[in-house]
Order: sequence, then C-alpha cells, then structure tokens
Amino acid sequence: MNRRNISFIGAHNRRENYRLADNKLATKSAALSRGLPVPKLYGTIEAQSQIKTIASQLPHSPRFVIKPAQGSGGKGILVVTGRVEGQFIKSSGLMIDEREIKSHTSNILAGLYSLGGRNDSVMIEALIDFDPRLQDYSVEGVPDIRIIVFRGVPVMAMMRCATHASDGKANLHQGAVGVGLDIGTGQSLHAVQYNRIINQHPDSGIGFADLAIPHWQQVLDLAASCAGMTGLDYLGADIVLDRQGGPMLLELNARPGLAIQVANQVGLRLRLAAAAKIADSTTDQTEKIQWAREQFTLSSDTVGQMDLIGAR
Repeated sequence: MNRRNISFIGAHNRRENYRLADNKLATKSAALSRGLPVPKLYGTIEAQSQIKTIASQLPHSPRFVIKPAQGSGGKGILVVTGRVEGQFIKSSGLMIDEREIKSHTSNILAGLYSLGGRNDSVMIEALIDFDPRLQDYSVEGVPDIRIIVFRGVPVMAMMRCATHASDGKANLHQGAVGVGLDIGTGQSLHAVQYNRIINQHPDSGIGFADLAIPHWQQVLDLAASCAGMTGLDYLGADIVLDRQGGPMLLELNARPGLAIQVANQVGLRLRLAAAAKIADSTTDQTEKIQWAREQFTLSSDTVGQMDLIGAR
C-alpha cells in the first residue's frame, strides 16, 4: 500500500462513507438533497428484465450517456451524441444499434465494469452541453475538472481533456490529456499525455498555455462542499461546466489517483500537510478556499515542488 493510502485515505476516510463516492446514484441523490447542481438523470435500469423495453426508457434527447452506477476509471461509459434512422451515434462517430445498446446495458448490470465485479445499476444521464470556451480543448467527449480536496481544502486541480485515443473519455490512463491548474487562478500550468509534457491538444492542435477555467470560484466552492456531504476527508471531485447550468458535480472518487501530481509538476504530500494545519484552525469553508487560493497559486506556492507521493 502506498503512502497516500496509508497516510490519507486509510487514516481520514471511514469505510462507511465510501458508499456515497463509490455509487454514482448515491452521490447524485446526496448532492440534490443539498442543492448542489448535477447533470439530469433520465432514468435507471436495475434488472435484466427491464432491458427488453429499453427503447421506451431512453430519452427523447439525441444526446445522453449510459453508465454504471458503480463503475471506475471511465469503464463502461457509453456516450451517445445523436441518432440517425434508428441508429445511435457514439462520440467517436461510430454507429451502433439498439441491440448493441442492450448488450452494453446487460454487461453493466452483470458487473462487468463495477468495483469488485458486483452486480450494478445502469444510469441514463443527460450529456453535458459543455461551456463553449472549452470547446477546442476536448475531442469526442466532455472535459472535466478533477479537484483533490483534503479536509475541505482544495489542494490540487487539473482539467482532463478527452482525445480520440481515449475514445472521448476524460481518463488519463486511457489517453486523455491532464492539464494542471493553478488553484489560485484556474489557469493552466502544464499539460501531460501518457505522463509526457505536451504543449497542445493532440487532435485539435490548440495550445494549452491560454486555458483558463470559467467560474473558478464556483468550481472550488462546489468541490469543497463535497467533503461535508460525504464525510470523506480525502476525495477527488469531478466537475463539469455546462453551457447553461455552469459548474456541476459529475462524480466523486474516494481513492483519487496520483497522476494529478504529474499534470501539475508539483507533489501532493507537502500541500496536504499544509492544508491539515489550516483545517485544524478553522471550519469555515470560505476561509479554507481563500487560504488555498493564496497559498497554492503559482506566484506563492512554496510547498510541494516535485515532492511527489510515490507508489511505495
């Protein structure tokens, strides 16, 4: 077990609180109960017997997502961006039919993509119409913003940009680009793909140097709110920017990966230690966020430079 798991996940996250992060339906329900914005849920499928009538359960909208409630790592997510004569258009442009939709749904229910291979539920969710200012930074899929929150303090952030190689998924291990973000400003720092520094998107060709996240304060507020919602002291909040609705919580991760350090070219360990001190001194969310924006900005970040938490 690596140092992150021992020192932060195991020590600060109680097992009974994992469910709210591990089950996306539970996450959505908890967020709605607190008035936090989330993408619209069209419906759910809980049993194999429901698959035969799936056509009537799909939304009238041509754009939707089918995904497992307990999936991880972007596995099992089917993104539909349009319909043509009874066929469904995937984010990659490939066409599939209803039979393939049913087969994919059956695999989700059987636990093919779920944590531990457990039987799962299917979520049919609205596809985010993402902010046009981010249009060229992601190809075939929606970009999201991953923020590591420790005891209510946002300590590190990156935008994950889908690529053709990642099949429209915003997951770095599948080939998406990770762009490190300045906690103070929401502006880009570095971009990586397959752990290598790059300067522009591999498909669109747009450079990352001028990337700045709109609604940055709202994004930080939303991420920090997830700590109180879940009872998890160490988590990754995945947030999307909708054209009309602004920042929305997509999902949570109680065991966020460490690639965010590479995207930022900064280590997590010392930032987490510094965040613990401010969390000991105040419970006020606004104060924690303001402190993080001042301490973890490019001009004043004196902690964490390449002091990476390794897989030890």
